Amino acid sequence: MRLPSPKSWSIGTRLFFSAAVLSSVILLAAGIGLSTLYRATAESRFDERLGVYLRALVADVASPSEENRADPGELGEPQFELALSGWYWQITRVDGDKQDIKSSRSLFAARLPKLADQNIPAGIGGTRKGYVKGPDDRTLRLVERIIDLGDQGIYLVQVAATPESMDVDIAHFEFELIITFVLLAAALVGSSVLQLHYGLLPLRRFHEGVAAIRRGEREAIEGAFARDIAPLASELNLLVVANREVVERARNEVGNLAHALKTPLSVIINEADEDESQLAVKVREQAALMRDQVTYYLDRARVAARAGILGHVTEIAPVAMALVHIFDKIYHDRGIAFALKAIEGLRFQGERQDLEEMIGNLVDNAGKWAHHNVMIAIEPFADAGQQGGRSFFRVTIDDDGEGLAPELREAAMRRGRRLDETRPGSGLGLSIVVDLAALYGGALRLDASPMGGLRAELELPAAV
Repeated sequence: MRLPSPKSWSIGTRLFFSAAVLSSVILLAAGIGLSTLYRATAESRFDERLGVYLRALVADVASPSEENRADPGELGEPQFELALSGWYWQITRVDGDKQDIKSSRSLFAARLPKLADQNIPAGIGGTRKGYVKGPDDRTLRLVERIIDLGDQGIYLVQVAATPESMDVDIAHFEFELIITFVLLAAALVGSSVLQLHYGLLPLRRFHEGVAAIRRGEREAIEGAFARDIAPLASELNLLVVANREVVERARNEVGNLAHALKTPLSVIINEADEDESQLAVKVREQAALMRDQVTYYLDRARVAARAGILGHVTEIAPVAMALVHIFDKIYHDRGIAFALKAIEGLRFQGERQDLEEMIGNLVDNAGKWAHHNVMIAIEPFADAGQQGGRSFFRVTIDDDGEGLAPELREAAMRRGRRLDETRPGSGLGLSIVVDLAALYGGALRLDASPMGGLRAELELPAAV
């Protein structure tokens, strides 16, 4: 499944995603910073504890008299007495040819490495701090200091301990930190969702208002909007009003043009009817053709104007039922039966007059060619999701006539083309349906009917 491109994301998705990413980055940086700070603090506290033992050993070594010196092992920490406990001290005289070494019992026969040999610089007071490998290959935190006692000698005093307790403390803190930040992230995500829901509420109301106009439920966007949206709603309302005014003027002009053209043509035809000469016959023929053409193109202009109006919605089933009643009467003498199967609730996104003209032309055409039966079915169009997100419905009209050869079906929908001159009509019926359907974004197709005759499938936009 292909994910939508970020360019097509909604405003809400963009805001939520950016807030989530920024919050995650900030929380991650804060977590790393706090963890690093706590590790440094824990290490400093551990070093301070080791420094206490170091100072006690330094004080013992620096005691001016033998009788005042205490036993270096008396540091108050039992682990210095346990073999390989991980807590060690060592005092080494470094100014003689032979090093004199004293150490805690915990070191056993092992020796502590020197930080000076690892090029670790001395800090304040000449103390060095660092990590080394202990007698049992465990990592030790070591602090050391060189004491110069003049004639009494120069000594290296070292205290080391395994940082396991510090590491456990740090791990416990990091676990609690992760739990806290996860809960904080969930709270931030929840607050972002609530904030977006509340903040984008005016846009959703605006969208609902525009959709209501398109469905024909309202004539304008109603309600109070936030200051950022209110000007847009006002401008759109003015645009809708202006659109209706333009269309109304176009309708009036089309009506005036129709009257101005049809009246002279009617006069010409009437005058030619009084003369039986070849010229009069030709005039009548061409004048009638001109009248049909004028009617056709004026109808197209009228429908094109109406198709651009927002908000026209027509119930389909009542229109179809009314047409069936009309054609039942028209074709009663021929015994043609018209049957209708229509799903209630379907609505056409357009004017009633145009729907009547399209379905009426198709039903009339089927009645002309049928032997006994005409079936009309109206249902939602199953592939509506494939047509730009719009909803469509389909009108299927079948007859049991002789049908139409595949190579003649396209020709039958061309303007002015009559395949049988013995049948009444101008040859404009199907072409008008094709043009009207195209103006609304629909289509007309002809195919073979299961009843043996011709099937006409008309697809038109449905109002949601």
